[in-house]
Amino acid sequence: MKKEQYHHRLPHFHTPGQDFFITWSLKSAIPAHALEKYSLQLETAKTKIEQARKKEGESSKIDFLKKQYNQIRRKKLKTFHELLDAQRKSEVDLSRQVYTELIKESLFHWEKNKISNFAFSIMPNHIHWVIGVNTTDMTNQTVYLQDVLSSVKKYTASRINLREKRNGRLWQKESFDTTIRDQNHLKNAIIYTLNNPVKAGLCNHWEEWPGNWCHNNYLYWME
Repeated sequence: MKKEQYHHRLPHFHTPGQDFFITWSLKSAIPAHALEKYSLQLETAKTKIEQARKKEGESSKIDFLKKQYNQIRRKKLKTFHELLDAQRKSEVDLSRQVYTELIKESLFHWEKNKISNFAFSIMPNHIHWVIGVNTTDMTNQTVYLQDVLSSVKKYTASRINLREKRNGRLWQKESFDTTIRDQNHLKNAIIYTLNNPVKAGLCNHWEEWPGNWCHNNYLYWME
């Protein structure tokens, strides 16, 4: 199955060998229908792009429609982050030490074999993760972000649900991922990630937050 692109509400482009900034949250973190307006707008924009692709001489129109699509996606992502930071109570508190350590263990599980960790922040109701995805793993199999993220979410959900004595889906089905374009984009993603608990008023300095971690190669960006 080709996994460079897959769909839920949003199309995801997961070409192996790239770097990504990923955010995913608890299912209960976002109020029902809070992002439905943007989801519907994205579905409409996606349909227009697909229709234009079927016609000859529509390249300039396709470029315009893609820009519109990306603008809507940025608005949805901004709203998503604002909703996450505004919430003060959640069904499960991921910032509890037992869950922070469990999630950290899972984020490091595929280190070197499939991914390289750059930085992450485990917030009370969501996670920011900046990683590089290897082209192939140690068995020479192609590595897809979709598979790595799915394994992390499944493992952590099963362990947390067991401890909480709860059933059902723990995580939002949709995850927000952005391909890192260049070094400056990587820098901004790492700074945003590590400063998220400060922005949310959970601590005064990023190093105080137990759920924060950053590779030594990038710590100078936080000085």
